[in-house]
Parts: sequence; structure tokens; C-alpha cells
Amino acid sequence: MKTAHAMDRTIGLVTPLGALRSRKSIGVGEFPDLMELGDLCNRIGVGLIQLLPVNDSAFQSSPYSALTAFGLHPLYIRIGDLPEAKGQERKLRELGAQFEALDRFSYGPILTAKMALLREIFNQHKQSILDQAEAGKPLAQWIENNPWVREYAVYRRLKDENKGKHWKEWKTFQEPRAKDMTKLWEKPQYREEHLFWVWIQSVADRQFTQAATYLAQRGIVLKGDLPILMNEDSCDVWAHPEYFRRDLAAGAPPDMFSPLGQNWQFPIYDWEALGRDNYSWWRNRLALADRYYGAYRIDHVLGFFRIWAVSKNDTSAVLGRFIPSLSISRSELEALGFDSGRIRWLSQPHIPTAEVYNALRSSDLGRGNDGEKAVQEEAHRVFDQALDRIGSEELWLFKDCIKGERDIQALNIHPAISQYLQRAWRDRVLLEFEAEQFVPSWSYWDTRAFPTLSEKERRDLEALITEKRRSSEDLWEDQGRRLLSVLRSSTEMLACAEDLGAVPDCVPRVLEELGILGLRVVRWARRWGQNGEPYIPLEEYGEQTVCTAAVHDSSTIREWWEREADRDAFRAFIGEPSLSDHYTSETARIILTKVAMARSRLRVFQIQDLLHLSDRWYADDPASERVNVPGSVNDFNWTYRLPAPIDEIAEDKQFISAAQELCELGAQKRNR
Repeated sequence: MKTAHAMDRTIGLVTPLGALRSRKSIGVGEFPDLMELGDLCNRIGVGLIQLLPVNDSAFQSSPYSALTAFGLHPLYIRIGDLPEAKGQERKLRELGAQFEALDRFSYGPILTAKMALLREIFNQHKQSILDQAEAGKPLAQWIENNPWVREYAVYRRLKDENKGKHWKEWKTFQEPRAKDMTKLWEKPQYREEHLFWVWIQSVADRQFTQAATYLAQRGIVLKGDLPILMNEDSCDVWAHPEYFRRDLAAGAPPDMFSPLGQNWQFPIYDWEALGRDNYSWWRNRLALADRYYGAYRIDHVLGFFRIWAVSKNDTSAVLGRFIPSLSISRSELEALGFDSGRIRWLSQPHIPTAEVYNALRSSDLGRGNDGEKAVQEEAHRVFDQALDRIGSEELWLFKDCIKGERDIQALNIHPAISQYLQRAWRDRVLLEFEAEQFVPSWSYWDTRAFPTLSEKERRDLEALITEKRRSSEDLWEDQGRRLLSVLRSSTEMLACAEDLGAVPDCVPRVLEELGILGLRVVRWARRWGQNGEPYIPLEEYGEQTVCTAAVHDSSTIREWWEREADRDAFRAFIGEPSLSDHYTSETARIILTKVAMARSRLRVFQIQDLLHLSDRWYADDPASERVNVPGSVNDFNWTYRLPAPIDEIAEDKQFISAAQELCELGAQKRNR
């Protein structure tokens, strides 16, 4: 597809595909809507359209929870464009009337309705579709060119047969072997159902390819989004367990916003296993993306350098560790003077008897006339189920059967003591992740054991921890360079990294070396260690970066300005001291123009932020224009829609004029 490598400075827009509206769509954006959006972009001077992921996520609305790394989402198929849909005009009109007027698209009901209609059409034209799958026919050739679809079709059939359950809960084929997959695909009794899913994917591929080609022919680069991680309940993890560490889940360490860290519950990759296969899974994934895109966003690029890995037995991410990283051996601890007892003190929670009773007495269990009796009985239940006494001491260790927070949560004990035990479980200086090998816990200094060490012991242990962490950065740099080199060598697409968060020093170095663009989000691009935390000047952004003012997980610029921003600091930053507190089209013009003049090669804006250049497209509540609110699960997230069809927006003279001016300035000038 049209590559972005040759692009000069470019203005782009970002949108979920489902957000698009047209006169032909049915309540949700569809692949062909990209062509109409491309015409609008051509008119105003936007040279890049960036999408959120468009892979099949079934009934999970988050595009980052896909059940396949390869298959497209049937939600985005335009049914009315199918030759087989002749005669379905009335039903399509009814669906349009049912869903088109909604402010946000109704994800589950629309998907259910569209899948039912696709199933009906398939059944009506079954024989001709099956004939096309015979050797030498077009659908058979499409299958040969897309071998992943065999596993996908088998997975989708089995998932439906098991009423949508996670594959771990299936009655059969929880752990399929390659020969099982081949046999399942070839069984005659399943051929029709498998070819239904193949037909769905071939239709989606045809429509998306047509739209992508249309954009490329008009000089517009389509940029995709490749999430690094896969949902455990996905075809890829189910069919290729050898590529994943299912004993570990990816996440993020604790911070001021998430004191227990983040456990994303997605398995991490087994990079060694992938490497033995020449990273074919990743290469194939990129080759397919290259069919549609000229550029792509590498989600959570830090995960290619090192990933925060959490035991599958834990629900929080406190006891995670970076992989890869250098561990501390028992012999190194012994060399510092720690004997076996001291090492156990540092690496295993020690629970005083009195604290168990105190946790129970302070709960509702300890109230009333029989409170003390209930406390005594519950304490004995806790000791029996979860704890082993250390000799005759009033100290207890967790039983060997307790492997993590999930085991504690599964105990039949009072909630108050369960919460206490989970806190105790997380309270350790060192984590023994395998025999004789330790890593420091994220907040090792804020534990029961660490303050009990002598000053020399603390100093020596911290020096060893610092040395290991410093040396681990060399591992991260080597791994990041190796893995990202595989991605870069697999396609001509322009790679753009999402490198937000606590970024190790090696990351920008490797990205620059490999020609991968970094990301600058203006509101977060600040000198955080300096007094006043000043914004980094836009003219100091690296040329090989993507600059934006808002992302799908943040508020829009409008909501940020009215409800979150340090407006005085930002006014001073952009040299507009009189900028109104109220966000208007003039405010939007000034802020967007400043961002468009940044030194970055690509300056991209969420489509709703661009629409605020016109007075016509302001929702009453700015929060309603968000794409996603992290940390929440509801029908609001991921269902943003444009306020009007694309052709109606194209008739807005104020928007067209302001957007054209913005793009002209952004393309022609660069701050130095």
C-alpha cells in the first residue's frame, strides 16, 4: 500500500472506523466510508488517516481485545454492497432506521443484527459460495493466500458451539495440536460453517482493500494500529500456545494513579520460541497489514524492550517484574551476609498472629455478644487453610498451596481477613520467581522487612539492586533492537511507536537508529523534573516524531481545556495570554494551529478535535465526545460517532475553510 516513507510534513486525522457516518452505513462506520472520508481529506489537505485496530473482537467493543491478529471485524462490512444482498433492501432500510439516529453506535445490537443478516444471506447463496471454494476457484485461492483463516474459522465455530465461552471452558479442543487443527478444518460436516467464516473474512478483506487502494490512489496514507498484546481468549493464543507465556500476564508497575499497578491479563510473548520460528507469526501479521496500510502505530513499544510480567496467580501487578532483567542469585545475597533465615525474611511475608486477630476484630465479625467467639473460629479457619506457623513463634508463613492473590480470594474466609492476607502477600522485599533467583519488588523499601535491616545491609542491598537494574538496560536495548529490526525489515510501512510512560534511555536511541517515529502528546510533553514542570517547546520536538494534542484514551482538547488544563501555563506556553477559558472555534483554531506548526514530521488530530474548528459540531457535554475512559467498562467506551454524515460535514463552509488553512500552515512551515 502507499508508503508514508516519502511523505514530507503531513497533517493527519485519527478516527475509530466505527465513528464514521455516511448515507449508506447502518449505525456504525463501515470500510467503504473511508473512501468518502478520503474525499473530504483531499479537499482540506489532510494527508494521513489513522485508524484504531479493526480486527475481529466479537462482542468486546474494545478494539484492543481482538480475538484474532489477522481477521477483520465483520461489524465494518457494508452488507448493501454485496452482490448476494440483492433483495435485502427493505431489511437494510429497517436496520438503518433503527440505529442511524443514535448519538453513539450501539455496538452489541448492531453486531448481532448484521451477523444475523450475513448468516441469512450466506444460507440463501450457500451453494454458489461453496462452489467458489472448490479447488482453483476464487474463494479457494483466497484461502490459500490467507492460511490463517483456517484456524480462525475453526476457532469461531468452536466458540459459537460453546456459547461464546473462553476456550479454557470448552468441552473439547482446549489444547489443540497442529494435526488436530488440520483434521477439524477438513471434516466434511463442518465445511459449511467454516466457509461461512471464510466468506465473511473474504468480503471484509475485499471491501477494506478497495477502500485502502482508493485512498492510496489519491495520495492519502492509511495508518493502522497493531496492538503488541493478544487477548488470551483469542484464536492466536489458542492455536499457537508455543508463542505465548500463559503463566504470565502483561501489565504495568504501580504508580501514583494505580498503587496496585495494572494487570492487563494478556499473556506475554515467548520471544525465544518466536525467534526459533524466525518470528514468522509477526512477519505474517505485518505482511497482512501491509495490504491495507502505508504506516502503522506500534502500540506499547516499550513492551518490545521489556514487559512488566505478573504471575497468573495474582490479580494485582505489585509483584510483577520486568522481562528480561538480571536477577539476584541466592549466592549473591549470601555474599552480602544474608543467611537462609534472612533471605526468607526478605522474600516471604511473615504474618504476626496478633495481626490476624486484629483484622478480624476490627471487622463486623468482631461486633456483638458472640463477636470474640466468631473471631476465634474464623482465625483458626484462616490458620488451617492458608498459614503455617514458624516453630513456636507467633509468626506465620503462607502455605505452599497459596500461589498468589487468586488463591487467597478463593478461600472460604471473611472478606476482611482476605483483604489483609492479600496485602500481606504483596509485602516482600524480594520476589523469588524461580528457585534461587530473586528480583526486588517494585516498592521494596516500603515493606515490613526492609526497615529492619541494618544501615549497611540496606546500603549493600540497594547497591546490588541498582547494579542489576542498570545492567538490565543493556538487555532491554539488545532485545528492543532485535525485535524492532524484525518489524522494520518485514515491510515498507512507516513504523510509528507509542512510547509513552517511563521510557528507558535506550528506547529513543533505538527508535532513531531504526527510523521509527516516536510520539509526543503536547499536554504530557513536559519537563517533569524541573520547577513548574514547563511544557517542552514545540520547536524542540524531534523531526522523526508524531505530534498530537489528544489520544483515544484521553479527553478531547476541548474537554481538557475546559476541565483539566493548567490554562495559564498553556497560554504562556503558546504565547496567547488572552485565550478564553471557554473553548470556541477560535480557541480551537489557535491551539490546533500551534500544534500543527510543531517540528514533528506528522501532526495528527482526533477527528472530533478537528470538527471543533466549526461552531456547528459542539456537543452539549464535551465528555460525550471521548472515545474511551480508561479503567471503566461500559457501553459508552469505543462507541463514538461523528455528529453528522461525512457529506453533511463537507458542506460546512466554516469547517472546510478553517481546516484548509490549518493544513496549509502545517504543511508549509516548521518551527526551528
